[in-house]
Amino acid sequence: MDFGVVLQTDPPAREVVRLMAEAEQRGFTHGWTFDSCVLWQEPFVIYSQVLAATNSLVIGPMVTNPSTRDWSVTASLFATLNDMFGNRTVCGIGRGDSARRVIGQKPATLDVLRDAMHVIRELAEGREVEHHGAPVRIPWVRDGRLEMWMAAYGPKALKLVGEHADGFILQTADPAIAKWTIDAVRDAAKAAGRDPGGITICVAAPAYVGDDLAHQRDQLRWFGGMVGNHVADLVARYGESGPVPHELTDYIRGRQGYDYAHHGKAGNPSTDFVPDEIVDRFCLLGPASAHVDRIAELTELGVDQFALYLMHDQREKTLAAYGDDVIPHAG
Repeated sequence: MDFGVVLQTDPPAREVVRLMAEAEQRGFTHGWTFDSCVLWQEPFVIYSQVLAATNSLVIGPMVTNPSTRDWSVTASLFATLNDMFGNRTVCGIGRGDSARRVIGQKPATLDVLRDAMHVIRELAEGREVEHHGAPVRIPWVRDGRLEMWMAAYGPKALKLVGEHADGFILQTADPAIAKWTIDAVRDAAKAAGRDPGGITICVAAPAYVGDDLAHQRDQLRWFGGMVGNHVADLVARYGESGPVPHELTDYIRGRQGYDYAHHGKAGNPSTDFVPDEIVDRFCLLGPASAHVDRIAELTELGVDQFALYLMHDQREKTLAAYGDDVIPHAG
């Protein structure tokens, strides 16, 4: 099992760089950030500093989207970092949530996302591709490599992952939801003639190591609200009795809306509807042994990486606990 750490690019950027370097020292292999340029600082500027401050850490957004930047710009950003630091990036991508909604735009369609993954990968790896109706190639790319890991929840998106993505990002650590989504991705890959085992599976969720469960739940409740934004779209599309598991959809019935000014922050007032049960299922909390046990469950399901969000008041303590007590014991 690989481990990643997910941070927001809050100022000062040097703190993001410092925490990423510390994570590498504690055994983490991947460093991820949010990509929402209005709410936080531009991540690609910070990636260059993180890569310079680390030796082997793989860096990427969790997640970018097809609409914030032209696909040629996104490809060139990754290709430039890879040329400078030796293919140490990965592109996590989805339809777009906060980055789109805070500027009054809707998330991209799945067709647009599919085409974006293809064009970005081809350009970043130095191949010619048709873009905006013209043949385009980045001429200076040499031996570039860029994997596209797609975030998804719903049936159509999971099918797209299986058919086209190099990796799958699931933003919840609930084992029942993980099983359903991973099975769907693998079935789609097999139907498309791809090797299901060739798709990297990454589960991402907040983790907080400690004994005060009530405090931890209050610190992590924001995550149920963030996931709820995507779930609300699924319920609108498929209905409450549709194919999406009730483990994922039932809890949003009390959702009244969402204020992105508090997105991804502990104490988010838009997440009062999230019950303790959801926090316990979606996140990892409690003593280190509880984290090891949950990670063992996820490993059994075929998860290759656990990426932990560190949006709470004990970031360094949790990093240290993972380095000392979780990673060494997590298969």
